[in-house]
Amino acid sequence: MALLKISEPGGRPAAPAHSLAVGIDLGTTNSLVACSCGGSVQILPDHAKHELLPSVVHYREGQAPLVGEQAKAAALVDPGNTIASVKRLLGMSAAEISSMDRVGRYRLDATRDAGAPAILTAAGPKDPVQVSADILGVLVERAEGCLRGKLEGAVVTVPAYFNDAQRQQTRDAARLAGLNVLRLLNEPTAAAVAYGLDSQDQGNVVVFDLGGGTFDVSLLSMQKGVFEVLATGGDTALGGDDFDHVLADWIASRAELDKPLDALSHGALMHYANEVKHSLSSDETVALSYADWSAQLDRQQFADLCKDLITRTLNTCRRVLRDAALTLDAIDNIVLVGGVTRMPIIREAVADFFGKPPLTNIDPDKVVAIGAGIQADVLIGNKSADNFLLLDVNPLSLGIETMGELTEKIIPRNTTVPVTRAQEFTTFKDSQTAMTLHVVQGERELVSDCRSLARFELRGIPPMVAGAAKVRVTFQVDADGLLSVMAEELSTSKTAQIQVKPSYGLNAGSIEQMLKASHEHAESDMELRTLKEAQLEAAQLIDAITTASEVDGKLLEEHDSQRIAAGIARLEEAVAEENSVRIHELTEQLNRISSDFAARRMDLHIGKALRGESIDDAEHPAESSESP
Repeated sequence: MALLKISEPGGRPAAPAHSLAVGIDLGTTNSLVACSCGGSVQILPDHAKHELLPSVVHYREGQAPLVGEQAKAAALVDPGNTIASVKRLLGMSAAEISSMDRVGRYRLDATRDAGAPAILTAAGPKDPVQVSADILGVLVERAEGCLRGKLEGAVVTVPAYFNDAQRQQTRDAARLAGLNVLRLLNEPTAAAVAYGLDSQDQGNVVVFDLGGGTFDVSLLSMQKGVFEVLATGGDTALGGDDFDHVLADWIASRAELDKPLDALSHGALMHYANEVKHSLSSDETVALSYADWSAQLDRQQFADLCKDLITRTLNTCRRVLRDAALTLDAIDNIVLVGGVTRMPIIREAVADFFGKPPLTNIDPDKVVAIGAGIQADVLIGNKSADNFLLLDVNPLSLGIETMGELTEKIIPRNTTVPVTRAQEFTTFKDSQTAMTLHVVQGERELVSDCRSLARFELRGIPPMVAGAAKVRVTFQVDADGLLSVMAEELSTSKTAQIQVKPSYGLNAGSIEQMLKASHEHAESDMELRTLKEAQLEAAQLIDAITTASEVDGKLLEEHDSQRIAAGIARLEEAVAEENSVRIHELTEQLNRISSDFAARRMDLHIGKALRGESIDDAEHPAESSESP
């Protein structure tokens, strides 16, 4: 039975003499690790003094995997055993991974029927969690080698728009790599920490984070050391890889390459497109030569090719401003994060949109890791947290299903986390002793238009008349954005709870689509909710009167009985016609018609109670007269 709502820079750093904690930017294209050393946070390099670790893993039979530059080189000759951009695969179903794999590069393990889908490699099946753990493992080795000690913890960054499944898989990967996760930190927030503490900027700041595979926009208020995320938006299926794909497709078309390309040819073309993209960041025009084709490509042509992708980023900026109820004039600074923001076409588009040049003081490839390193230093106890406070928000509303298949939002989107919110509900039917709680995520009014997260049951509710029981439902979102839900029947303290670990398989574009749909259907959704609530109220009244008539029908005069029956018939007809205004009118009318009957019942039952009979005995005389 459902619920009824009751109420509303480069060399090896010196080893630090304090606890060892690092910040890790687990990126789609590159990953980094940072630590506080000598009073500042530095990116930790490998033995060759490379700071960026390509997020690519190459698996070999009977040997340890190759991670980084060696794996990136192996991708050109053995793409089937080389996994890149694994961050995009986190939280995906097998079908979604297959749809993203344009050239059949990966073979999925068909024997898996639960958990994260796995890719078949020469070293056996590897799921996105294991691949991510292999990347993290190299960063851990790098950090412990640089710092000459065992790590005590790490702050790992994630895109602000990662859903619960993606966050949980990131945490699982970190644990598999032997890391004690101090916190999962949203990437734009990490960038705000880096810029806020370094420059002591105050005001409203937009963090525009366009990485290799994901895109986030966060609007933060930074005042006197308090960093609060006012609104966030993004697209987990938009990044530098998409710009590479657009350019690769254009080259393939102009060069008249045979289609479809096999995995090896596609990998070579993508590598070439990526090199051209990088060249256009420093040169106005690039000479192209691929197969037997050659041409010239300038920045404006490239911008025209990528127009739709750029428009998607700017539309997200508009939505974030609208969610925060701020205008462009209220934005003091724009921070660029992610390697893709090095592209002049992106910087120019952002500057034109906001009417001011963005900040690029800190290397956009490193700023997230630096912010995570600062936060790690605070959480491990090396740095006082008194000088700043970090507040994040949840990107989508969290709620529960109520009668009528309606969504009751308990924690609205853009609520600061960590957060705990509670709301009381009651039973819908007499003698109801159990409730099924359905936890959902989304912005629509109907449960069917939201995402189902979990279901669990609360049992042991004392049998009472409908509406008498009180069940408090508590939602708690921790600092990592993970959700726990508890239900408690208040008179008996019976509880049930669940840690929400959503099933893998939310489509990467679903969050953005859910927000778009909520805006497009806002008016019709509210009309439908009004109708559902009116129908529910009518059903409750009809059910209550029908039950009362069966128990105390002798209190009704014939003409009263006829009037009530006619009122019920009219109300049922209005319910069927789905006219909310008419339903409300006839519900009030039926309430008035039955008021005398309700008063006579009340007098009768109070009299019996005063004579020593229980109200329950009066309501159920046949049951109470039975022998034990």
